[in-house]
Amino acid sequence: MKKVLIFPCGSEIGLELFRALQYEKNIQLWGGTSVDSNHGRFLFEHYITGIPYVTDSDFIPALNRLLEANGIDYIFPAMDSVLLELSKHRDRLCAELIGSPHETNVNCVSKLKSYHLFKDKILVPQIHDPADIADDLFPVFLKPEAGYGSRGTCLVRDAKSLDFHLAQDPSLMVLEYLPGKEYTVDCFTDRHGRLRFTGCRERMRIQSGIAVHSRPVESSRFKPIAEVINRHLTFRGVWFFQVKENAVGDLALLEIATRTAGTMALFRNKGVNLPMLSIYDAMGMDVEIIENNPDIEIDRALTNRFRLDYEYDYVYVDFDDCLVLRGRVNSVLVMYLYQCIDRGKKIILITKHAGDLTARLKDFRLHTLFDEIIHLEQAQRKAEFMTHQPAVFIDDAFSERLDVSRKLGIPVFEPGTVECLLDWRY
Repeated sequence: MKKVLIFPCGSEIGLELFRALQYEKNIQLWGGTSVDSNHGRFLFEHYITGIPYVTDSDFIPALNRLLEANGIDYIFPAMDSVLLELSKHRDRLCAELIGSPHETNVNCVSKLKSYHLFKDKILVPQIHDPADIADDLFPVFLKPEAGYGSRGTCLVRDAKSLDFHLAQDPSLMVLEYLPGKEYTVDCFTDRHGRLRFTGCRERMRIQSGIAVHSRPVESSRFKPIAEVINRHLTFRGVWFFQVKENAVGDLALLEIATRTAGTMALFRNKGVNLPMLSIYDAMGMDVEIIENNPDIEIDRALTNRFRLDYEYDYVYVDFDDCLVLRGRVNSVLVMYLYQCIDRGKKIILITKHAGDLTARLKDFRLHTLFDEIIHLEQAQRKAEFMTHQPAVFIDDAFSERLDVSRKLGIPVFEPGTVECLLDWRY
């Protein structure tokens, strides 16, 4: 069992690392953060807060104290700036760092360095001198030298707008505008320097720089670019690069990053778990890769996670239109019930089902799920038969919930609010 600290654990990258590693039997995940309001505390059973910012003078000593106190074996950075700082001090860390060498990180964090390094090797955007931009060069694209998630970028269509944005930030790079399709190429390089995986996906819809709708595309156009990049930089583990088509359809480099990408979940669900491969490689293991063939695409949206401040030992749950709705099992509710079983809570079915309840439960393979079954007549009131406390009550009928709430004073939930009862920490 190896302890792996994901830091910062609440970033989009940290959340994808959690999803990629949470069910690995040889890994115990730890989440680390520098900020109080952090999504990681809803996911990580082992959670460390109060880590100094990477810019703090005490960052490395304080981090080392936490690593030693908790017996952390590996750190998996979830932000470019964190990886850059940690790789600079790799030899001082009390845990092994997952990621590429510092020199590679320096060249990738700076887009200007990346463009200069590869300008004679692959196609990169033309960099304009602001003083020499003629009207026929517009539109142009403004981008910070270092950054991620489209922060600080802007499409500029005329000289007046260009002057305005450069007055706000004179350090912005003025680049050739690339009007075509945009792609991310997810890669894995092993400890021997071999490029073992190249998976390309089209960025079909982008929000805040994140590809929220993406699908795989055939990789023959992209693999030669990956091989050139891999020859001239030393990578270790997971990395990716982004390209965009110019006006004539040729692929030009946008950026290279030496970290996990949030939408790498697409290839993870095709069987290629790049973060897990990176950990195995760090352990000195030779890995094999299997990619499933069926077509797949991903669409991402905000997801709710809750923390309910209420301890209980019993769950009362209804059957009709609750556990089974429109002839189908409520799979989210069943997932919650199995989580309760795993944590030692008692599950009690309380229902007024008209008919052979045992046969219906067997029809849906639910007959072994309950510690107790209370089968009532239509005129009977559920609140009168709920004798165990502390408890929660789940029922689709408002009248039943209202009666139980008033008489017993316990929390009551409709089926659509079971999401707040689920505990996603792992």
